[in-house]
Amino acid sequence: MAKINTQHSYPGMHRLSVRTPDEDIERIGNGCIRTHSLCEDASSELQGVISVEGRHVSESQTSSFTGSGAMARLSRFVLSVRSWATRHTHHEDQRPDSFLERIRGPELIEVSSRQSNIRSFLGIRERPGGVNSKKEEKKEVKEEKKEEKKEEKKEEKKEEKKEEKKDDKKDDKKKEEKKKDIFVIDPSSNIYYNWLTIIAAPVFYNWCMLVCRACFDELQVDHVKLWLFLDYISDVIYVLDMFVRFRTGFLEQGLLVQDEKKLRDHYTKTLQFKLDVLSLLPTDLAYLKLGLNYPELRFNRLLRISRLFEFFDRTETRTNYPNMFRIGNLVLYILIIIHWNACIYFAISKLIGFGTDSWVYPNVSIPEYGRLSRKYIYSLYWSTLTLTTIGETPPPVKDEEYLFVVIDFLVGVLIFATIVGNVGSMISNMNASRAEFQAKVDSIKQYMHFRKVTKDLEARVIKWFDYLWTNKKTVDEKEVLKNLPDKLKAEIAINVHLDTLKKVRIFQDCEAGLLIELVLKLKPTVFSPGDYICKKGDIGREMYIIKEGKLAVVADDGITQFVVLSDGSYFGEISILNIKGSKSGNRRTANIRSIGYSDLFCLSKDDLMEALTEYPEAKKALEEKGRQILMKDNLIDEEAAKAGADPKDLEEKIERLETALDTLQTRFARLLAEYTSSQQKVKQRLASVETRVKKYGSGTLSVGETEAEKPEEEKKQ
Repeated sequence: MAKINTQHSYPGMHRLSVRTPDEDIERIGNGCIRTHSLCEDASSELQGVISVEGRHVSESQTSSFTGSGAMARLSRFVLSVRSWATRHTHHEDQRPDSFLERIRGPELIEVSSRQSNIRSFLGIRERPGGVNSKKEEKKEVKEEKKEEKKEEKKEEKKEEKKEEKKDDKKDDKKKEEKKKDIFVIDPSSNIYYNWLTIIAAPVFYNWCMLVCRACFDELQVDHVKLWLFLDYISDVIYVLDMFVRFRTGFLEQGLLVQDEKKLRDHYTKTLQFKLDVLSLLPTDLAYLKLGLNYPELRFNRLLRISRLFEFFDRTETRTNYPNMFRIGNLVLYILIIIHWNACIYFAISKLIGFGTDSWVYPNVSIPEYGRLSRKYIYSLYWSTLTLTTIGETPPPVKDEEYLFVVIDFLVGVLIFATIVGNVGSMISNMNASRAEFQAKVDSIKQYMHFRKVTKDLEARVIKWFDYLWTNKKTVDEKEVLKNLPDKLKAEIAINVHLDTLKKVRIFQDCEAGLLIELVLKLKPTVFSPGDYICKKGDIGREMYIIKEGKLAVVADDGITQFVVLSDGSYFGEISILNIKGSKSGNRRTANIRSIGYSDLFCLSKDDLMEALTEYPEAKKALEEKGRQILMKDNLIDEEAAKAGADPKDLEEKIERLETALDTLQTRFARLLAEYTSSQQKVKQRLASVETRVKKYGSGTLSVGETEAEKPEEEKKQ
């Protein structure tokens, strides 16, 4: 074997062996960059040894660790192991999905990478042989793989949990979407009312025809197919009505409930649900045993009558003629009661025997009384006479007949009282407005007659009242709308008057809030033919907007017409703004007369100023617009407008202060009077106490006080 002189041939190896592990650790602890430089130095030295040794070694000796090239081959093996270890460690450090790297921060990741680099470098430096180091490396690799697998399993479990949570959230969202997609019928909607109209028809059919078919056999036998068709059509509508009830919403905390479970529970807990179920029981299956001539088996269908009442109630609220509907509804109820009573009378007559006495229905063997129409009309006539207590009927003979007639008379008294009371109140309600209006007219007539007003003026007043009544303009808007909340009042006023108010130039660009305030203050007024709305020189306290009619701007003689104002025109807006420097001031500048009957909206100056107190900027804008209008017409004195405050405004302010001072003085006088009266009462009490002390001494006073306190304590107890 060849001897290798490492001292002379490889000085680089001596430099590498001189370094101690402590020094390497200190160098590596300074950072990852320094560890990489140390590893690079070691690898470069080993490569130098391999290159030097390779020059003296033959190709036959490269396959073994003996001979002259043993050190080079050993160095190659060490380099290959080192490169494999570094690749493995770098691959593990650079895993992006590692569970530990997700949890720990960037600083911990850097420290762990440094420690791994230190361990890898020390493993290369401290390897004494080849076999033991390989075993240790394999163990470390296996342990690292096991840890990685555990971490991967944990990560997979967590990801599965997250996915399950996401799926649960998606399911919840889907459930919520399904809840939102449920079709719910609003009880106040037109769809619900239309359905009530549909369900009311079969209910009314059952209440009218079932009892009639049960009592008059001919009616049932001659039209069996028709009755079966109508019966089962009504049953289908009854079933659909139950589904509609399950989807009918109700209000909870002011909101329409749209939860399917709540709607179902709300309906099933009511008494109406039980009645609806009873009304759908298939009692007509007894047809299979008894035959088709027993329509009384379907009397359970009458339990759905609440739907008919609900339809009548909602129709009464929706119709524009509620009084007429109430009268018709009352007559319908009475007719149904008379109809049922007639059918029961015929059934009792059939049970006792036709023609057995004078009270029951005559013998049907007589051709005149054998027809179906005569049977029903005769029974209806007898029922009407009995229930309305009008006319005479044959007296009863048997006990059953007496009992039935007594019950009929009692029901008839109730019906008669109901008819008289309801019809009387309805007629009085229908004529209430007419009676109130007529009372006003009568009072005006009495006043004019008492004051001896001229016949011409009296005729004009009466014609004015007639115009109001014939054109339905007698309604006092404030009186009608007083029960509504302010928001609804404002909406109605906006709907009726806002377009009219926007026609005025000075109000076109105002704030919406101010317009609403002004709309609520508009007052409708009616002028008769020939009436002057304003005259030249009058103080302007109102502005007018023409709603309907024609007005003429006339000369002082009242005949010559300059301009005719029609619908949508307005005047007097400048006079209510108190614009400084106006040459006309607050005076009217023209004569305006009504040609025919004219409907105008009036806005007073006080109402406008009251509304503008809350909108100072709008007040400035309105004054500026009015000033520009006056400047165009050359009706403003610029010097007076620039000169300070108007003395008239100061006078008004002083008057307001005086009125406020007067109210304060009256209040102070009341307080002073109350103070003096209470002071006199205290003095009287002190005087009475002094007299008692002088007469009886201090002991009697204490006794009297205790006696006075006792009844007070007893009262408290």
